[in-house]
Amino acid sequence: MAVSSSAAPLFPRQLAIALLALLACSFAGNHIAARIAFDDDTGVLLAILCRSGITLLVLASLVLWQRQPLGLPAGSGGWQLLLGLLIATQSLCLYSAVARIPVALALLVGNTFPMLLALLTWALGGARPSARTLLCMGLILCGLVLALDVPARLGDGGDGNPHWALGIGLAFGAACVFACALWITDHKLAAVRGPVRSLLTLLIVFVSMLLAGLSGVMPAGLSPPASSSGWIALGSLVVLYGVAFTLLFVCVPRLNMAQNAPVMNVEPIATLLLGWALLGQQLSGLQLLGGAVVVCAIVLLTYRRP
Repeated sequence: MAVSSSAAPLFPRQLAIALLALLACSFAGNHIAARIAFDDDTGVLLAILCRSGITLLVLASLVLWQRQPLGLPAGSGGWQLLLGLLIATQSLCLYSAVARIPVALALLVGNTFPMLLALLTWALGGARPSARTLLCMGLILCGLVLALDVPARLGDGGDGNPHWALGIGLAFGAACVFACALWITDHKLAAVRGPVRSLLTLLIVFVSMLLAGLSGVMPAGLSPPASSSGWIALGSLVVLYGVAFTLLFVCVPRLNMAQNAPVMNVEPIATLLLGWALLGQQLSGLQLLGGAVVVCAIVLLTYRRP
């Protein structure tokens, strides 16, 4: 959803990969900070509201400074509104999953959206997935069974973590919604300029979260942190997300995303390391193996030859 320009010179590939890895780690840190804030009674709606609001202000300043035209092509307004609502739903589902299950597992399930996007594109009249794509999908599913430790979870009846099934469902819902959002972006909003699409999407996310909070649909959705550590975590997630999103918005024309985008899949790995170091969240050896299979399969699925 970022600005693109064919005239922008590309960064050297080593620099582009390093920058994308740094951005992925920043997004991972945002989710770790979110879990710390949620554990301190911070409302999910408040976290998304702060995150989208600050990023919206920064992005609006950039768009105004660049003097980007803000008009929408005829017939795209409804699709733009739907895109914003889908991204708002994806944010809500993913943060809700992060609040319930280990952050790395939530991100691992949430990052299956490339597989879902390929299936959705096929279902809506696009190209049939190739044998390579189907193989990667199979590997992703097998890896998820191991990473989520499904046999053990079924055996204990959910006693180990009563929120496990709901958390996994929310993370998978986030992946489904994000796949739909990407399909709309590619097929219905391709004529909309990247800056306009990004700005309006963040605006819709902010307004929808504000309305949801004021309506009381989530009674504790706007609850403030209970202590200073929660406020620090809330501020950290806003900074980490805002900086990463803004840098991605500014630099994406020079990052050769068609070739380098799979680097962003280090986010679950960074989340796993940060979750272990800062939250004490540990996975078994079998879960780590499953996570590695999922990440490798997603990288293969999203990689495009230059």
